Amino acid sequence: MERSVLVVGYEGAELLDIACVTTTLALANLVGRLEDPYRISVAAPGGRPILCQSGLVLQADASVETHTGPLDTLVVSGGITYNRAADDNSLVAHVRRLARDTRRVASVCTGASVLAATGLLDGRRATTHWFFAADIAKRFPKVTVDAAPIFIRDGSAWTAAGVTSALDLSLAFVEEDHGVELARRVSRQLVTYLQRPGNQSQMSIFTAAPAPQHGLVRRVTEHVQVDLAADLSLEALAGLAGVSPRHLTRLFLQEVGEAPGRYVRRARTSAAANLLETTTLPLPAIANRCGLGTAENLRKAFTEYYGVPPSAYRRTQKSPG
Repeated sequence: MERSVLVVGYEGAELLDIACVTTTLALANLVGRLEDPYRISVAAPGGRPILCQSGLVLQADASVETHTGPLDTLVVSGGITYNRAADDNSLVAHVRRLARDTRRVASVCTGASVLAATGLLDGRRATTHWFFAADIAKRFPKVTVDAAPIFIRDGSAWTAAGVTSALDLSLAFVEEDHGVELARRVSRQLVTYLQRPGNQSQMSIFTAAPAPQHGLVRRVTEHVQVDLAADLSLEALAGLAGVSPRHLTRLFLQEVGEAPGRYVRRARTSAAANLLETTTLPLPAIANRCGLGTAENLRKAFTEYYGVPPSAYRRTQKSPG
């Protein structure tokens, strides 16, 4: 039995938000030779061609207004025109209608604004692109917008940070539907990571230093970035690596230029900076999420690395929205 997938676009949609989903699922069909393949369609208001944000035109397969379920997965793409899309009463109403007969509902990037407008995200935790998070959170106060993760699943609703995080979202769909081995094979075809965990910080994707060449050190640094609130003491990291604390310190100094403890503290402070810029979370919550423990520890780390306390940093660096 086929799994019907509908990706919704609109004028100004981001082409990558759409293509990352459709290409990943189409590759799953090909690589997995699935008995229940994904049947993928792209819908737009009136079935019209989608003039994408890049200026390229994408031909829609279907009209949002006339398409009917049941659907396995409904995905709403993002785009620079997200506010206009969320204000389109017809588009929002038909997304809401389609969602009623859908097993799994998702958005990519600012497509979260359309899902929020339907009420489907009320009382749920959701993510979007870090730059637009404050604006969407302000407009939809019933939604708990978390700009940190690259994707979030809250019940049957999935939301992704945007653009290439749609690959991670789609690989997570494949893993849920067909298992981790097929997801791994598809990721190899895409020449991408087997998907980054949903709780990986958006900021760490583009602020992290290049991965160390030494495989053992690289494995430890990846472990640190994935869960900053975990036990990342020197002893715990050495146990993970299977070497002595002294040897791990020596490797870190050679490969990273600093000791493991210093690396962890810097990674936690960098993640805290991202949350200060893109969320309204109170300082104790940020400190806890980033593994710094208390607001006082956060203040000390921030003063050390940025020369200002976190409250001052938030006032001067917060993203517009």
